[in-house]
Amino acid sequence: MGNPRDIFEALKEFDSATIFNAVVEEMGASQGGTELEGKGGIPIIYTGPEIRSLLPSLGRAVGTVVTTEVTPLDPDSAAIPWGEYYDTLDATPGPIVAVMKDVDPFPGRGACFGDGMAGVHRMCGVTGAVVEGSVRDLAGIEGVGLPIWGTGVVPGHGVFNLLSVNRSITVGGLRINPGDVLVADGDGATKIPRESDLESVLAKAREVSEREQGGQGLMQRAGMTYAKYKELT
Repeated sequence: MGNPRDIFEALKEFDSATIFNAVVEEMGASQGGTELEGKGGIPIIYTGPEIRSLLPSLGRAVGTVVTTEVTPLDPDSAAIPWGEYYDTLDATPGPIVAVMKDVDPFPGRGACFGDGMAGVHRMCGVTGAVVEGSVRDLAGIEGVGLPIWGTGVVPGHGVFNLLSVNRSITVGGLRINPGDVLVADGDGATKIPRESDLESVLAKAREVSEREQGGQGLMQRAGMTYAKYKELT
């Protein structure tokens, strides 16, 4: 498609469920995934119900993953400079989805993302953030215009330390690697593994969408019954 950003814009046309179906079909269910598999060899490439959209009005986010691990309360954690993270974001071709995990001894008790961070993230090319942990300043984040996913909301935090940048981490039961692509919306987030061909996934997403729209159109025909539907399918 020429400009790599065009692929991301095209992927953004499809919801996370369609992308899931497309990736599974593209991978081939018999191949399984690179991590935990569900029944029948279907790969688990999506986040669990604990990760939810906190600002659904801001819509979908699609981008390449940059990961971090943080502790928003633990003063004794081995901190690294925050500049290391922001420099990594700034050097990563956008669009980016930031993926953050709270690894504090009391995860979720302190906020690990707020409106100030949202503004810096936007400057660095981040189009959405997925956090296994709590968020604060939701109104401010909405004002910045950064879609965000998390496990909950609290008003404060303690000593806020950065522990790692761009390591493979597990968020919402999903193993996520730097360089993976995430499609996040109201259902959660689906991973396109970094070894995938995005053009092929996009083509498969279009096939899946066309097929599903055809099925919906058939069911909504005037006078359609289950018996007629069985005959036609």
